[in-house]
Amino acid sequence: MAILSDYDEEEQKKPASSTSSLKKQFKAAFDPSNPLGFLEQVFDFVAKESDLFKSDSLVNDVNAVVRMVKDKVQADEKKRKEVKFDANGKVEKKIKEEALQVKKEEAPPQEIKEEVKESEDKAEEDKKGPRAPNKGNGLDMDKYSWVQSLQEVNISVPVPPGTKSRFIVCEIKKNHIKVGVKGQPPVIDGELFQHVKVDDCFWSLEDQKSISILLTKQNQMEWWKYLVKGEPEIDTQKVEPENSKLSDLDPETRSTVEKMMFDQRQKQMGLPSSDEMQKQDILKKFMAEHPEMDFSRAKIN
Repeated sequence: MAILSDYDEEEQKKPASSTSSLKKQFKAAFDPSNPLGFLEQVFDFVAKESDLFKSDSLVNDVNAVVRMVKDKVQADEKKRKEVKFDANGKVEKKIKEEALQVKKEEAPPQEIKEEVKESEDKAEEDKKGPRAPNKGNGLDMDKYSWVQSLQEVNISVPVPPGTKSRFIVCEIKKNHIKVGVKGQPPVIDGELFQHVKVDDCFWSLEDQKSISILLTKQNQMEWWKYLVKGEPEIDTQKVEPENSKLSDLDPETRSTVEKMMFDQRQKQMGLPSSDEMQKQDILKKFMAEHPEMDFSRAKIN
C-alpha cells in the first residue's frame, strides 16, 4: 500500500489570516486491489474543498480526463509491444542468418539462392495475402469490426462510455465513409469496396458505448473483400453464409447464392464448377449420340 501526501511546508508558515489561500493537505491510503475506493476518497475531498462538483460540465470534464489518461496508457502499451516485436524480429533475423551461414558451407551457392528466394517470397505472401474472415464474414480491426451478408454490411465502432450522439461523426456517401468522435481523428475514413445505397444506410449509438452502422450494398451478389481501401483483404473463398437465411431470399436469388456456395466448395477441393460440369454433361451426351465420330483429339474450351 502506498501513502500519498500533498503537503506544503511553506504554506503552513503563512499567517492564519491567509488560510483561505492555503493549499489543503490530502492523505489517503492507496490499495491496488481497490483503485475505485481510492478515487472515491479523492472525489469526496475535492467536493468538500472546492466548487468543482457545482459545475454543469463536471461529468464531461471528468470523462475527458479519464479518456486522456486511458489513451496515454494504451499508447505507452502499444509502444512497448512494438519495441518487443522489433527485438524479437532482430533476434529471429540473426538466427536465420547464422543458419544460412551453416548451410552455405554445406550446400552449393545456387541451392542457397533458391532457398533464400523461396523464404522471402513466402514471407511476402504471408504479409500481403488475404486473411481468413471472422464469424460474420468480415474482419476484426484494431479499432472497429465489420461483418457482412450478400445484401448488407454491419460495422461496430467502440466509443468512450457515456458518449452522446451529438458528438458522433458519421458521414456515409455512395462510395465513401467517415466515422469517429468530434475533436478526435476519425476511426474510419476511406473509399468503400463497392457502392452503397445511401438512402438505405443508417447508424445508431448503442448504450452510449458503440456506434452501429448498417450499409446496404448496391451489388447484392458479391462478397466484399474489405470495408475501406487500404485495409487488409479477406479470403472470400472462406466465407460461410448462414444457410438459415437462404429461406428469406427470393427463388432466383436463392438459386444464385446456392450455386455460388457450391462453386466455392468445388474450387477449394480442386473439382469442376457447376458450369464446367454442365459442359461436360453436354459433351458426354453429344458423344453418346454420335459414336461414329472420333473425339480423342478434341479440345473443349
